[in-house]
Amino acid sequence: MADRAEPKAESGGQIVVSVDAMGGDRGPAAVVAGMVRAAQADPDMAFILHGDEAVTGPLVARRKGLAGRCTLRHAPGVVRMDDRPGHVLRHGAGTSMWGALEAVRAGEARVAVSCGNTGALMALAMLRLRKLPGVNRPAIACLWPSRGPNEFNVMLDAGADVRADAEDLLQYALMGASYARNGLGRTRPRVGLLNVGTEENKGRPELRAAQDLIQAAQEAGGYQYVGFVEGGDIPSARVDVIVTDGFTGNVALKTGEGTAMLIGEFMREAFAQSILGRIAALLAYTSIRRLRVRMDPRRVNGGVFLGLNGTVVKSHGKADPTGIAAALRLAFQLARAGFQERLAGRLAAAMAPGRGGGGPGPGAGTPASGSSEGA
Repeated sequence: MADRAEPKAESGGQIVVSVDAMGGDRGPAAVVAGMVRAAQADPDMAFILHGDEAVTGPLVARRKGLAGRCTLRHAPGVVRMDDRPGHVLRHGAGTSMWGALEAVRAGEARVAVSCGNTGALMALAMLRLRKLPGVNRPAIACLWPSRGPNEFNVMLDAGADVRADAEDLLQYALMGASYARNGLGRTRPRVGLLNVGTEENKGRPELRAAQDLIQAAQEAGGYQYVGFVEGGDIPSARVDVIVTDGFTGNVALKTGEGTAMLIGEFMREAFAQSILGRIAALLAYTSIRRLRVRMDPRRVNGGVFLGLNGTVVKSHGKADPTGIAAALRLAFQLARAGFQERLAGRLAAAMAPGRGGGGPGPGAGTPASGSSEGA
């Protein structure tokens, strides 16, 4: 049986992750299997698992690795992948997704993880957790394989909102830089603004206005602005954080995923076309295996919702246990680093009147608590 004792956030070094068991395409079994793998890697990780207890109970009971580290929360409802966000906002109470976010809101868990409907998750997160003071539009940050020192770059927004004005892009730069510091260990992240060219006169007026704001906020934001970057710079070693609107970012992300899959298919076809190709594949097996591991999208599974009063990690809906474990470990790492508190403090400092941000944006209120030191 699953442990019925209520874990407390960071009790004795323990960090609690709130997990939506029902949202993914592969079902609760894949989620629980991913939890087991994540628990093996991080002994201080504990879970609150939300879903139909008649389903989740037996799954957890069979996993000795979760003994004493998982609390079950019954949630009879499920947010389906085709549910509209507006419908979920009106009728989402009682679902596993709602419960996962509510545990963060109540302070029972430090971070929530879900494989469910992205639009519904963002809508519920904004309703239950609310936006940080000064944030107009939250963003989704994703990791992109790169030639950089950490092998990954951060790109945002990856699809939370198709629009973004100059002030929004400034906030994305601040949030993305904080994520790179806490998630990738970059002391002074290099930030670039995605454009159709690197020349200063290129792009829409809001991009040129955003460039001035992002450049002026470098000191307060703790990053280095490298200027406009192009699509080819997204996986490069020139930059650590790529800032763009959600429409462009999502198109770039899906294009990159599709291209990686196409290259893999072409390689398999090329090696399988002849006996010599099969022999070459055997001789190059070790190198091919390293390449496959490095390009494996499951390693970077997990988009982080930034700009909310709480950390939410969105796992890919089709993620298998390996991918889900990666999302859970990312959530744990951010919580252990105090990412949410540091992000709130950094935003409050950078967006204060007289600083580079030009003052609080729409929705500003009392700054959230938390030191910006080291954020």
